[in-house]
Amino acid sequence: MVVKKDEVRTKIISVAAKIFTRYGFKKTTMDEIAIATRKGKSSIYYYFSSKEDIFKAVVEQEAEELKQDLLKEVSQIEDPIEQLRTYILFRMHKLKTLSNFYAALKSDYLNHLEFIEKIRRNYDRNEVKIVTEILKRGIKLNKFDIEDPELSAVAIVTAMKGLEIPLFINKSHGNIEDRLDNLIKFLFYGLVKR
Repeated sequence: MVVKKDEVRTKIISVAAKIFTRYGFKKTTMDEIAIATRKGKSSIYYYFSSKEDIFKAVVEQEAEELKQDLLKEVSQIEDPIEQLRTYILFRMHKLKTLSNFYAALKSDYLNHLEFIEKIRRNYDRNEVKIVTEILKRGIKLNKFDIEDPELSAVAIVTAMKGLEIPLFINKSHGNIEDRLDNLIKFLFYGLVKR
């Protein structure tokens, strides 16, 4: 039986993702990836030109997984308020599980890799697009009072990014679910009495 090239690439990406998660990009070697995939190092180089090339494939796969899972979660909900709430909660929980993608978004060490900035820009664009669509739907259904849904989406996405590290690290202010609920209440209702 001939193994298809795509299947081998997929297996290498899957195994490499686990190794990158465990050791980080810097400490992972091509030898470790080759051993873990039960392939010779030259076989790995047949499918990928470098460790950076493999890491790029891993990060792109995790980014696509996040996007598809978010869209699936949001599409199951009718109410735009609940859609936005679900989006924020699911995004924060899912992002925690995608350690290579999260490292690509946050690690200054990885800035030297040319593809990282492109992945970050694509991710930002996708997030703003998804949130903008939720907000537009909410405006149409008279659930949100927003003048510029795209600008509002940028603000929401920026707020979520700014809270990622504090939410994941700082456990002194309740569990992550409670802290996210407080963030959502603030986003929805603001500070000003009406």
